[in-house]
Amino acid sequence: MSLVQVYSASNSLEAHSLKGMLESEGIEVILKGESLSSATGELPADVMAVTLWVASEREAVARKALDTYEAQSSTVWLCGACQEENGGNFEICWQCGTPRAEIE
Repeated sequence: MSLVQVYSASNSLEAHSLKGMLESEGIEVILKGESLSSATGELPADVMAVTLWVASEREAVARKALDTYEAQSSTVWLCGACQEENGGNFEICWQCGTPRAEIE
C-alpha cells in the first residue's frame, strides 16, 4: 500500500480531529510527527506539524473532505441566541453553547 500525505495539521488536537473525521468516512489515516512534540522550542515550527497520510487510492476522497473542512473554517456564522460570531468549523457557539443547527 502506497501512502500519500494529504494534510499538515497545526497541532496534535487538529490532527486527531481530522483523523476521526476521515475515519468516519471509511478512510484509514496514519499520523506522523506526533513524537516530535517533546522537542517543542528546539525545532522549527514547520517541522513540528503532525501530518495525515492515507492510501493513495483514497487520496481524492480524503482531499475532498479536507477541502470542505478548510472552506468551513474560513466562514463565520452568527449565533442567534447570543449574537456571538463563530468560526465555520464550530458546531456549537463557543460563547453560549447553542448548537449551530438550532440557529440556521
